[in-house]
Amino acid sequence: MAFQDLLDQVGALGRFQILQMVFLCISNLVAYPHILLENFTAASPGHRCWVYVLDNDTVSANGTGILSQDALLRISIPLDSNLRPEKCRRFIHPQWQLLPLNGTFFNMSERDMEPCVDGWVYDQSSFPSTIVTKWDLVCESQSLKSMAKFLFMTGMLVGGIIFGHLSDRLGRRLILRWCFLQLAIADTCAAFAPTFAIYCVLRIWAGCSTMTILTNTTMLFVEWTEPRLQAMAIAMTICAACVGQMTLGGLAFAIRDWHTLQLVVSVPLFVFFLFSRWLAESARWLIITNKPEEGLRVLRKAAHRNGRKNAGEALTMEVLRSTMQEELEAAQKKLSVRDLFRTPILRRRIYFASFVRFASYMPFFGLILHLQHMGSNVFLFQVIFGMVNLPASYIAFLALNHMGRRVSQMLFMSVLGISILTTTFLPEEMQTLRVILSTLGVGVSSAAAMCSSAHGNELLPTVIRATAMGILGLAGSIGAALAPLLMILTIYSPHLPWIMYGAFPILACLVVLLLPETRNQPLPDSIQDVEKERKGPRKAKKEDTFMKVTQF
Repeated sequence: MAFQDLLDQVGALGRFQILQMVFLCISNLVAYPHILLENFTAASPGHRCWVYVLDNDTVSANGTGILSQDALLRISIPLDSNLRPEKCRRFIHPQWQLLPLNGTFFNMSERDMEPCVDGWVYDQSSFPSTIVTKWDLVCESQSLKSMAKFLFMTGMLVGGIIFGHLSDRLGRRLILRWCFLQLAIADTCAAFAPTFAIYCVLRIWAGCSTMTILTNTTMLFVEWTEPRLQAMAIAMTICAACVGQMTLGGLAFAIRDWHTLQLVVSVPLFVFFLFSRWLAESARWLIITNKPEEGLRVLRKAAHRNGRKNAGEALTMEVLRSTMQEELEAAQKKLSVRDLFRTPILRRRIYFASFVRFASYMPFFGLILHLQHMGSNVFLFQVIFGMVNLPASYIAFLALNHMGRRVSQMLFMSVLGISILTTTFLPEEMQTLRVILSTLGVGVSSAAAMCSSAHGNELLPTVIRATAMGILGLAGSIGAALAPLLMILTIYSPHLPWIMYGAFPILACLVVLLLPETRNQPLPDSIQDVEKERKGPRKAKKEDTFMKVTQF
């Protein structure tokens, strides 16, 4: 916690931090759309079976040309219960007896029909090319589309664990730079994948790096700012992701070919990889991991850019060691994942914060990954959901500062659960109200995720924060990965996935009560700082809780 004194000397919010924030925000803006990319690259256009009399250009079913396309479709494709052409079956032979009928049809037996053995014809009015049309991920293979989304989320889960641990060992900056390069290579190559299996492997690889980029940018934000500015830092990263979400909607509307869209959002990451060499490592992490010389050099660099040259010159190794003596002594011991669960208070924080992260991510990704379940204009929904997240992030920022971390999470989680459960049981005819409630759900889910992120960062010690955030990210990624898989439950009940999306946030409200309030509290640097919670006087805690918060 003594690092705060050093940060005050070099400047807690100067030109150095602002330049860092700008780069990290733009990084989030560019990385976040890769999570939502398959809303468009894996969109399912309208489709029907390929039939000989309609789709063979060299053959005409009637030499005189007196039959219309609709008539030929009527004799070739059976109608479903809504009197629309079936998507996955066709007549074995043309049913000429259906032509004289006006608005009626025979109850054809299954023996007269067959699956689409010759492939499908797709409606190319909205999406001329997607991975669904490339690899025919429809009918019996439609679950593969959800599997592709699940595998990307699984990559996020695995990446959160592996790269979270490496970020604590090798540094936030180095792993962030590597993930820029990995994401750029993986999703650029995915545009040229010859098979669906190779595409899925590349998307898993991309998912591993995407979560790490979002996590490490947030950690660098938090570790370079003072406590009263940390909520603002988290809000800025969320807002940057919202702008990326809206940008993706505009790009997808302008670029309908999935290969081109994939390349447009992936190639700029190579540029970010090159420019990230000027990004500064977390001085807090350098000192805590027993690299005080490097930490001192970065702090002096920050003081120089913030216009505090005298402070930088006065900052010596003796000053640093005397200020951070306790933390440097703790840094002599190498920590592992097991250390997160050895002490009771930190272990309890990990368990409870992981459940809250799981419960906030599942409905969030359940809403934003299934835009086609809300209507046909997925481009508009993408932009609207991104726009609503901007004021939601600002409201979350105000709530975090004025209401605290716990009350904010409880408020947003309860509204999220109620809005989803209400939408679930509204009739389809009330489409406008369903869209309004869904939009509200996306907004409060974004606010809940922001509150969870801010609270989680402040609950965990710097010395092992990235590893701990990897555990929390693991819980969030499990929720995100389950979001598309739960849609398979619609074969039993169309309401079942949405009931689960709404129930978990309400349960999380109760779990939040078991976590401590961290508003305006200094970040814990060591595990000992966390365990001191048990010994600290209650009066001091109450005084810290009501510290004045500066407005921005």
